[in-house]
Formats: sequence, structure tokens, C-alpha cells
Amino acid sequence: MEVEAGPSLPAVISRPSSQTGVMASASNSPSVTVQLHPLVVLNISEHWTRIRAQEGAPRQVLGALIGQQKGRNVEIMNSFELVFDMVDGLIVINTDYYAMKEEQFKQVFEHMDLIGWYTTGGAPCAADIGVHKQICKLSESALLLKLNPHAGCSELPITVLESTIDVVGGEAQTLLLETGYTLATEEAERIGVDHVARVTTAAAADKSVVAEALVPHHGALKMLRSRVGIIVRYLAAMQAGEVPVNYDILREAYSLSHRLPVLQSPQFAQDLFTQMNDVTLMTYLGALTKGCGTTLRYVNRFNTLHDKQGVGRRMRGMFF
Repeated sequence: MEVEAGPSLPAVISRPSSQTGVMASASNSPSVTVQLHPLVVLNISEHWTRIRAQEGAPRQVLGALIGQQKGRNVEIMNSFELVFDMVDGLIVINTDYYAMKEEQFKQVFEHMDLIGWYTTGGAPCAADIGVHKQICKLSESALLLKLNPHAGCSELPITVLESTIDVVGGEAQTLLLETGYTLATEEAERIGVDHVARVTTAAAADKSVVAEALVPHHGALKMLRSRVGIIVRYLAAMQAGEVPVNYDILREAYSLSHRLPVLQSPQFAQDLFTQMNDVTLMTYLGALTKGCGTTLRYVNRFNTLHDKQGVGRRMRGMFF
């Protein structure tokens, strides 16, 4: 997916010296409470990083935010990219592309609606107001989410703004009002985000969830190995006459050694292979079911295309 951006578009919009006509008065209070899913933050970050790698320089990116709104509670759950053009230095959203994407995501996320739009940059400016007015034609109560990829802070460099109408100089103008947000995650998102957040170099100390879960098992195995090594060294020293013979320790070592054949019994091997066969069978059944589903979808689409072509030929035969 390509995103068109003019060469003169800056990567970070600098804060104007005066925010008159852009930001609403601090006395206004937000009208909604926003819940933001980490998936949206990852999508925006990936979008900006990919465009920067493709263009060779930082570029501003735009996209749509989708989610749910129940009363005053807004939940931003997902996002997708938007195509825009530069006309006389102004950003113009491609509404035809948005209509196509809306039709597509409605087929999968029928319970989600357009919540607003996102972009990258610093403080809001007049250009954001122009784009926001275009989005408001698609969604009346649209929100603006700005991510500053160059912000040097420990917190998320994200600002969520809503639009409000205020009278400035005797004229009604559209202004932006900053509103707070909270992070809301689902179980699948927590697992995915945790793995993404812990992807580091081999020298890094962070570990994934699986590695952390295996740490106690690794420690237990190391402890068992060290204890077995102590017993072996003690028996070797006793055999060499370096330490006196202790029959109590010998009886305990003898009983421990006779527990090992339990893992080599025919019953253990049979149970192990039975479990392996069950797991493999479930894997094969899953792959077979997926293949059957793909084949069924292919047949249905082929029949639909064949029927359309047949109807077209019959219609042409009626008129010619």
C-alpha cells in the first residue's frame, strides 16, 4: 500500500508561536473518555517506520481510526492507512479509497465504526484543522490522534484531541481540545504486544513470556544436575578411600538410582508415544480442515464467476 506524500511535507510539524485558532481554551473540558488499544500504537509506528524506510526520509503519515463509541466512552480498537494527495500544499484525503476500505473492514469488523484519524508530528497546527474538517464529513465527532516519533520522553508520545466549535473574533471556528486516554487491552493483544516489546538483541537482558516461564524449570534442572554431581563425586571419593564409608548415604544413593528405570519402562514409552500420536493427529486434522475450507471458498468463488460469465453470454445472445 502506497501513501502519497509531497516532498515538501515535513516529518514533524513544529509548534507555532501562537496556537490561536488551533487549540481551544484550557477552560473547556473534554466531552468523551477515550480507551486506546496498543494495536493502534503499533500500527501507527509501523506505518511511519515503513514509509521512512521506503522514502529514505521521515514523512508524515495519515490513517483512519476505527472502534466503538457508547455514549461518552470511545474505544479505539484498530486502524488502517489512508491515501492522500497534496494540492497546493494542502492535504486532500482520497475519499474513494476510504469508501473501499470501509466496505472491506465492515465485512470483518461489522461492529466497528470510524472514530477519527491519526497522523504523526508535533503540536497541532492549522493543517491538522483542514484535514480534521475533511474527516468530520465522514464522522461528525471525529477524534485526532497524533504520535510524535521524535519525542524524547519515557511516556507514550501520543496526544488525543477532539474538535469543538468556539467563537473567536466574532466568528465560529473549529478548534482542537486535548483529552486524556487510558490503555485498554485484550488477552491476545497483551500476548502479542509483550512479545513485540521484548524483541531485543541477543545481549539484552529482557526475555519473552515463554523464556520467563521456563526459567524455574531451568533452575530446577541445574539444581538437580549439581546435586547428582555431588553424589557422583562423593561415591568416587569413597571408592578411592578419600572419605570414610557411610552406609546410610550409600542406601539413599542406591534408592535414588533405582528410580531412573521408571522412565525406561515399556508402559512409559507407550504412554509417551500415545500422547505424541494424539497431538500429531490433532495437528493434521487442523491442517486438513483449513485445506478443506480453502478449497470450499475456491469452489464457491469459481462457481460465482462461472455463473456471472454464463449470464453475460446468454444476455448477449438475446440482443445479437
